[in-house]
This record gives sequence, structure tokens and C-alpha cells, in this order.
Amino acid sequence: MHYLAIDLGDRRTGLATGDDDTGLVTPLVVLEVPAGAPLLDAIRRAVDEHGPDAIVLGLPLNMDGTEGERAAVTRAFGETLASAIGLPVHCHDERLTTDAADSLMARSGRTRGQKKRLRDALAAAEILRDFLATR
Repeated sequence: MHYLAIDLGDRRTGLATGDDDTGLVTPLVVLEVPAGAPLLDAIRRAVDEHGPDAIVLGLPLNMDGTEGERAAVTRAFGETLASAIGLPVHCHDERLTTDAADSLMARSGRTRGQKKRLRDALAAAEILRDFLATR
């Protein structure tokens, strides 16, 4: 099964792709588009381009595993996304994925701005890696 992972953000949304046959995960892009219809359209284009069978949406849980306001917003977005694109949307814990992305880039030689532009796509890749590992 082929997946598109999403690290949803207020200003930037990271995308990654991967599948459970090979276990390979690839960061794709960071979308810098506003929430709502523009973001849905950008994700729809990514779905058309990469042809996933399902979406994995990072769910921002509190460190104690409970869901807060941001998790509710993310779940609502997931429902809207599932209706808009007609694919199943799986919510998956995204705790510490940004930290993992930062660790990957720590000694990369990239500038702060370059790291910022990649961080969310790498975080989406971490979400998908963890999702695949738990299946």
C-alpha cells in the first residue's frame, strides 16, 4: 500500500510518501499555502501526482498522550480531506517528529532558513516511518 503523509501546520505543511512493501519513505515538499481550500487543492495535486492508496495525517497529541485543541482541529481537517479526495485518512501520533527532523539536519551544513524549509517534510517522513513500523 502506498501512502502520502502530512505534517499539518498553520503556515507550512510537510508532505512525504512511502509504502509498506519496501518500507521506503521519502520527504517530498513543504507547502506554504494558507489553510482551507488552497491547502486542500495543493494536497489534491500531490495525491494526483503520487497516487497514494491512503493518507497518514500527523496527530499532535499532548506529551501525556491526551488530545488537545490542536488535535481536534487536525481530526476535523482529516475528515474534510477524506471527503474531498476520497481516500482513507489515518491519524497517527506525531509527537517528537519535529525534534527527529531537527536531529537529522543538525550537522547538515544547511543554513537556518534552509532547515526551516525542509523541517516539515522531514517531520512528515518521520510520521510515516513510525506509522509503517507500527503496522
